[in-house]
This record gives sequence, C-alpha cells and structure tokens, in this order.
Amino acid sequence: MKPTLEIPPLPSSQSSVDVAAPVRPEVHRKPVVSNFRSLTLHRWCVWVSAFLVFAMLALMVCLRYGTQVIELPRIFNILVQAMTAVSQGGSGEDPTHVILLQVRLPRLLLAFLVGASLAAVGVSLQALLRNPLADPFVLGISSGAALGAAIALLFGVGVSMWSLSALPMCAFLGAIISLLIIYRIAATQYGFSIYTLLLAGVVLSAVLMALITFLTSVADPNRVFGMLAWLMGSLTGPDYPTLGILAVYLGIGLLILGSQAQSLNVLTLGEEAARSLGVEVERVKKLVFFATALVTGAVVAFSGLIGFVGLIVPHAVRLALGADHRLLLPIAGLTGGIFLMVADTVARTLFSPAEIPVGVVTAIVGGPVFLYLLMNRRAQVVT
Repeated sequence: MKPTLEIPPLPSSQSSVDVAAPVRPEVHRKPVVSNFRSLTLHRWCVWVSAFLVFAMLALMVCLRYGTQVIELPRIFNILVQAMTAVSQGGSGEDPTHVILLQVRLPRLLLAFLVGASLAAVGVSLQALLRNPLADPFVLGISSGAALGAAIALLFGVGVSMWSLSALPMCAFLGAIISLLIIYRIAATQYGFSIYTLLLAGVVLSAVLMALITFLTSVADPNRVFGMLAWLMGSLTGPDYPTLGILAVYLGIGLLILGSQAQSLNVLTLGEEAARSLGVEVERVKKLVFFATALVTGAVVAFSGLIGFVGLIVPHAVRLALGADHRLLLPIAGLTGGIFLMVADTVARTLFSPAEIPVGVVTAIVGGPVFLYLLMNRRAQVVT
C-alpha cells in the first residue's frame, strides 16, 4: 500500500480569508480533524441542482416584470411554443412574443452569464490572494479591459460579427496588461505584498478611468453617449449570436478556473504550505490570472463596467457553505448570475419607463459591503 498524505484542514469560512495570522508548521501535534463536512458527489449534486432550480425560478420571475407585466402561465406557454415551433418561425407577429423572446430573455441570459463569470473570478482571486477584497473591479482589471475595449470601439471594432468576436480580445489585452502592471508593482525582492497589490489596483483603476474619460471627451459626439452608458454597466441590446460568442470566451475561462479548484483549496493555507503539499503555485497563479483577464475582458466588452459582483457574492456564499472551492465555485457562479438578473430587473423597472444602468444598482449594494469588509478586522491585510 502506498503511504497516505495527511493534509491539514482548510480554514473555516470566516478564517479562510484572514491573512493576518501567519501559517505555522505543526510540530509534535496530533492530526487535526477538519471542521469541514466532507464534500461527497451526492452533496455536490444536491447543492448544484438546488441552485440550478432556483436560477430557473428567478429567470421566470424576472421575465415577468418590465414596462409590460406578463403573467407566469403566459411566459411558460410562450417559451414552450418557442422551443417546439422553431421550424415554423417561433413567435410570429405577437408583440408579447417579441418582447419576451427578443428583448427580455436574451438580456437576462446576458445578465446571468456576466454575473456568474464575475462571481467565479472573484472567488478565484480571493482564494489566490487570500483576501476578501480581491475583485476584478477593485484591482483595476476591469478598468484595463474597459480601456482596451474603448480604444477598439473608437477605431470601429464591434460594428460587424467578425469584429464583434474580436472586441473581447481587445478588452482581454487591456485586462492582462493592467494585471501585469499591478502584479509587478506588488512583487518585490522581499516577497509579494497583497496590501500593495490592492493599493496599486485602486490607483491604476483611477488612472485608467481618467484615460477613458479623455478618450470620450475627444471622441465623436455621436458615440460618446452610448459609450458612457456602456461604461456604467449596460445589458441592453444583446442578441443570440452575441450570447454565443460571449459564451465561448467565458466557457474557456471558467473551465480553467474550475480545473484549479482543488489547488485553490490548498492555497488558502499559504503559498509555502501549498508548495510543501505538491502544488505548483506559480503555474496556478498564471492559469488563474490568465483566466481572470480573459473572462473580465469578455464581460467588460459586452456589458461594460459592472462592479462589486465578484466581491459580495463570493463572500456571502463562503460564509454560508464554507471555503471548499469545488463547491464554492459553481454555487457562487449560480448565485452571481441570479443576483445580476435581479439587479437588472430592478434597474429596468424601478423608474419605468426610464432605465438606470445596472452598474449603478450593483455599486449601491456592493459599496457598503466593501466598506464593511475594509473596516472589519478580519479583512485587514499585512505586508
């Protein structure tokens, strides 16, 4: 029989993000019993299935509300007809069919994809950096992606199907460049400073947003209004081919993040402990950072700047279910999708027929949560 390796228990849901206490080797101690419930396949399937059902119910409820309220039985009948009568052209000339299938449904699907992706990226960054304040928006990655996409839009990228598929790559380049800049600033000869990383991300985000403001001020006035609405976070106007293109980019990034779930579990113990347990820390960092830039770039290219989803959703799910990333990643993704669908419904119905950007709603909710985490003693970081 091969000798088994005792793996120290993962931190609890509250202490998994507390980096103030250093990792100390266990010397002459009995093995510690993990306070995590073992994650079985049955438990994983139960939780994921439950949240999938909840997501479908949330989708049906969100489809109901808008300038015209549609009853749930009517929604169900239209969806069934659309799935069974595609060959006959679907909905025909019925305005209710058009509103539901061509306006609300693709918009809510876009909200779900964006929310799920931002939440999954937030989970991965918080585990990798061992800090609950890590988020693409806070670290300036989203601003870098926005600058890349803004430059591309000013040069006409995004006006056709081929260039639309290239727009996320422009945002990806902006995201990866901003990520490399803040990482190089935080990585010194004395080690990696998470505090410096967060500070550099905030400063870089301010600089990049100033550059975006400059570009909008000298751009064609006919494009400025649409670009400003996009920068505040907008889910308007998606169609099904656009959703397909976005799903390809997000699928690649999320598969990479999902493949690193077990490594992220071990990394919550600290980099030295992870190396001693056989984790290739640098390889995990590169994969997570690459997937983060790819997903963030694609999301920003299609929906603009939507902040704080990757901050508040992972924190809430971690408190509820623990820090096992094999379960935390999919559940946080589903929760993020549900959260953004609800936020978008509020944005388009609160002052109907007027509409506010969904990024405003997420900022109103996420801003106080960010301040709470910042002032909470457990959210403090050390250099």
